[in-house]
Amino acid sequence: MKRLLVTGGAGFIGTNFVNYWLAQHPNDSVTVLDALTYAGNADNLQSVMKSPKFRFVKGDICDTDLVESLLRHEQIDTLVHLAAESHVDRSISGPDKFVETNIVGTHSLLKAARKVWLADPANPIEHRFHHVSTDEVYGSLMPSDQPFNESTPYAPNSPYAASKAASDHLVRSYHQTYGLQITISNCSNNYGYYQFPEKLIPLCITNILQGKLIPIYGDGHQIRDWLSVEDHCRGIDLILQRGEIGESYNIGGMDEWRNIDTVTLLCKLLDEEFAADSLLIRRFTASPYARGLSASSLITYVTDRAGHDRRYGVDCRKIITELGFAPRVGFVDGLKQTIRWYLNNEQWVDSFSTVG
Repeated sequence: MKRLLVTGGAGFIGTNFVNYWLAQHPNDSVTVLDALTYAGNADNLQSVMKSPKFRFVKGDICDTDLVESLLRHEQIDTLVHLAAESHVDRSISGPDKFVETNIVGTHSLLKAARKVWLADPANPIEHRFHHVSTDEVYGSLMPSDQPFNESTPYAPNSPYAASKAASDHLVRSYHQTYGLQITISNCSNNYGYYQFPEKLIPLCITNILQGKLIPIYGDGHQIRDWLSVEDHCRGIDLILQRGEIGESYNIGGMDEWRNIDTVTLLCKLLDEEFAADSLLIRRFTASPYARGLSASSLITYVTDRAGHDRRYGVDCRKIITELGFAPRVGFVDGLKQTIRWYLNNEQWVDSFSTVG
């Protein structure tokens, strides 16, 4: 039986991971530590709040004393570190918060873990510190380049990516220097339920439902590898169960799409949903459908983001061959499921409408 501490467990990936873990490992206990910043929502975890195997703690990962106390009192043996500032645009306009959370916060967790888990060298506690990172630490690919693998040199191009690269290095150093039992995963772009509506897919869905323009940076030909959050959770599970201590693993959907093609597909799928259910027009009166228009009428091209990476793509052969990972959710089917979730959770979307 494992006793997990999940940082950032009320955010997008964290929420999905906690729900996944308790469903797949009902005998384990999970404690969530989350500061509930703008993208965190404790209501995401309502389905597990009453479980005797679950505890929620509002707090900051930079509070080393709090983290140390949780590790001791909850007898944590597995820490899954998901707490992070993750939106590139926000990192460009305000990089300080990214340095504080992603670098200083990660170091705070490492210090607490070292103190609790490695305090007695003669009797070390069996433990795991799993750090969830991003493929953006590798930089940008040209269209003809091979995807990133775990040996690709780091070359981050945004303050967000640089802060995640620094945190990766810190985690690895605590393994090499102190013997902390760590693993790292670098994932491609996630999508799915509970994603804050600032990222591309939920932004497009919510803007269409609210009749707002869909901004496309530059020419829209930036390429991203899309990974369903469900598949991502399974990948983390495999790493925790079978991954080799000290190793990094890329987790990707192996499904690369240009941004403009992703947006066009979203528009098409939402058009189909509204065509099949006339009641949707009554619910979403600001949508283009109420005016007899397609969702694609909202697409508008805007000035490209500063330092915008052209392409991400990850080579997943290591986690596939060593741990048996394979994505199960195809992108088109995953988008359909995601769209229906947002259509069925209008109140959840509205709760974020004034958050910025």
